[in-house]
Amino acid sequence: MSSTAATVARLFSQGSGNGLAESVTQQLADAIHLGLLAPGEQLPSESALAAQLGIATVTLRDALANLRELGLVETRRGRHGGSFVCGPVAASSARLRSRLRELSVVELRDLGDEWTAVTGASARLAARRASADEVNRLRSFAERLTRARSIGDRARANSRFAIELALAAQSERLTRAELRLQAESGELLWLPTRSPLDPKQVATDLAAIADAVAAEDAERARSLVERRTELNMRWLVAAHMELVDA
Repeated sequence: MSSTAATVARLFSQGSGNGLAESVTQQLADAIHLGLLAPGEQLPSESALAAQLGIATVTLRDALANLRELGLVETRRGRHGGSFVCGPVAASSARLRSRLRELSVVELRDLGDEWTAVTGASARLAARRASADEVNRLRSFAERLTRARSIGDRARANSRFAIELALAAQSERLTRAELRLQAESGELLWLPTRSPLDPKQVATDLAAIADAVAAEDAERARSLVERRTELNMRWLVAAHMELVDA
């Protein structure tokens, strides 16, 4: 199985789709924007991908047409043809600032409540269910964050950790919720401001979460991830106020 096919299989178990092309388009677009499906990689065949998503082939074709219009997928003909990933397209700092400025403090706090609930539950369940390979993946993305230099690379490393945590929890619903949250707001955390988030400190916190999962300490894993989420949301509110004041 190719790396792309394996990623799709892990993220979108059979029956996870609701049968609507728009929903499938959004799921795959989110995965591409977050770097879960890498540029240049070939998607599984239409029949295989439709089966993994639990949808009709005609629905998948409509979703792929939507992704082509968005510039995220291209389809090649011929013997070595198929659908290939083109993205992700990095969001500009100006666009991210505009998004954060438009969110109200109430909306940010509501986002924080949802993020805390999802990540806290994921950490608690991952500590009970994660395999050694899944723990190693968590640690690898924490380490990747320390080496990341661009907004996009930092966002993808941090987002991948959160999504891997949900996958380690072996919860389809938590994984879909985390994927949506990261696609919606993950990049906002890495905007350059007067007091930007320290990626090394965040990476240290993520490594501690991975250690708690490895130790099967569910309460510590939950507490650590909720604390990290609280700090992230405080930073987002402060960054929002800085943009509004400016």
